[in-house]
Amino acid sequence: MDKKSDKTIITVVGKDTVGIIAKVCTYLSEHRINVLDISQTIVQGFFNMMMIVDLKDSTQPFGQCAKELEALGEEIGVAVKCQKEEIFNKMHRI
Repeated sequence: MDKKSDKTIITVVGKDTVGIIAKVCTYLSEHRINVLDISQTIVQGFFNMMMIVDLKDSTQPFGQCAKELEALGEEIGVAVKCQKEEIFNKMHRI
């Protein structure tokens, strides 16, 4: 039986350096996390990326992914945060 979509919002913010997208996407690929949408900007040397990913087929549960991505962010000098889509939507309602 196919699991339903398990959408998660990932934000990455910090000083722009080479390889941020590559390192985050390598982690996602290694854990079978599908990128559904991605947007990134650089404003005056600051990097900002928002991704919508699907953890449906992930090799790790949400909590583990969130911890590991946060640690990866610390290693490369950016802040990485993960939120389940339904929580994100509830927090950002107008």
